[in-house]
Amino acid sequence: MTLDTDRMLRMTRQFEASPERVFDAWINPEVARKWLFASPMDEAYSAEMDPRVGGKWSITARREGTDYTASGEYLEIDRPRRLAFTFAMLQFSPNSDRITVEIAPSETGCTLIFTQQGIDIAEELRQLPDGETGGSEQGWIWMFMGLEQALK
Repeated sequence: MTLDTDRMLRMTRQFEASPERVFDAWINPEVARKWLFASPMDEAYSAEMDPRVGGKWSITARREGTDYTASGEYLEIDRPRRLAFTFAMLQFSPNSDRITVEIAPSETGCTLIFTQQGIDIAEELRQLPDGETGGSEQGWIWMFMGLEQALK
């Protein structure tokens, strides 16, 4: 079986904040803890970020006594326009997806274009009935709502 790795999750969001503030929210642990893989149900949260090409990042959130860890490596850093990094949750899959965040100024702040691509997201999207929202997309929707609150 050949996986359709051309399928990707692509989302566009508007934020009433400068591109610099939105970009920094992705790489500053103090801001990230308010929204990135964070939940009001977190019992504990830790974030380690080394925002340079080749630097590693790791976020662990404890929910209902279970630790969930997301981790990866920074691939591109062009503040405040573009950030790319690998994303894995090894407790669920040995694979890594690639996350790309593009940020452009707009009249009211900035436009963020988010892309997630790789084996796991392609498989999730392949299994979705047309017009339905998958778990990953719903998770990012919730996180972007948290990002909006963190920027206020």
